[in-house]
Amino acid sequence: MYCVRCGAVLQPGQSFCPGCGKPTGNVPLMPVQGRLAGHMRLLAILWFAVSAFRMIPGIVLLTMFGSDARFLPPDVPGFVTGILQTVGFLFVGGAAVGLIAGWGLLERQPWARTLAIVLGAFSLLDVPFGTALGIYTLWVLLPAQSEEEFRQISSAG
Repeated sequence: MYCVRCGAVLQPGQSFCPGCGKPTGNVPLMPVQGRLAGHMRLLAILWFAVSAFRMIPGIVLLTMFGSDARFLPPDVPGFVTGILQTVGFLFVGGAAVGLIAGWGLLERQPWARTLAIVLGAFSLLDVPFGTALGIYTLWVLLPAQSEEEFRQISSAG
């Protein structure tokens, strides 16, 4: 058998011509990367970053206004400390759920898409970075085409 481009002699089983490098037959091509696969890693990293930034004020609130609220004047009512602690717990809890969503997206867990969509919808209210992350999350994960592609990716992983 001979190469159709340069005329070099081809041995049986060769995939490429030794003279010019032209494929000789059916060479397996690279799998086509879908729309979702290109965005999954970036989306997970963004969820990690935003969640880490959300955790900082929660830890500060819990540390400063813990059991002894030394930073408040003595005439402040007692329920203020409880409100500040609750807000701190909400920040830390929301950040923990965001970290779980980022991890799930990286690991291609089947539940991660749903969790990220719900968190993305809530993040729209957190201007400006949460809004940007929410829009990007919904743009990547919400279309029906993304659902099918995510289902294929998560079942393969």
